[in-house]
Amino acid sequence: MKVRLIVFFSFLTFGFSSEESLQNSLVNLAHLSSEFSYDVRYATANNFIGEVLYDCSLCLLQPEVAEALLKANQFFCEKGYRIKLYDCYRPLDVQKKMWAKVPRPTYVANPYGKGSIHNKGAAVDMTLETLEGCSVDMGSDYDFFGRAAHIDNYNFSEEILKHRKLLFEGMRRFGFQTVRTEWWHFSYRKNWSYPTLNESLPCD
Repeated sequence: MKVRLIVFFSFLTFGFSSEESLQNSLVNLAHLSSEFSYDVRYATANNFIGEVLYDCSLCLLQPEVAEALLKANQFFCEKGYRIKLYDCYRPLDVQKKMWAKVPRPTYVANPYGKGSIHNKGAAVDMTLETLEGCSVDMGSDYDFFGRAAHIDNYNFSEEILKHRKLLFEGMRRFGFQTVRTEWWHFSYRKNWSYPTLNESLPCD
């Protein structure tokens, strides 16, 4: 089935100088396409911290990353699925709260080191769902800190392994990299070129 995405670009800049704002502009993904689904957990208390960390539910990304994600979603849509997003850009101060709760670099990036690629607007936490909005079983919940979330764990049913294979191969096809301990996390390949940001989500 061929799904056509109509894309509208809307750039959201934070309060920097004109030169910096061009470099640090992030795109609101909802302004680009209506074909994504959202469950931004950190805008709710349903997360591993157990408290609301964002004032609103937004997915902001570097323009180049957003463009690659649009292509990935087109790929999945043609196979009967769509991307459901858990997290995109994450301010550095939120990363510090996470680290204070779980100071384990296996699962939470150290904000006092290189930080998280989320802090650059160049990573997404996501899963797949059907075009009808039905969940796709990936073997564990989002932000499950244990072996069931590891991408090198193959102790699952054939159906779950098939879902994971589709997810990983689809995202890698469009320039996203996996991490071993989190099946839901994908960093864009050129993430080193983007600055770390600590601006709050523009919820007004």
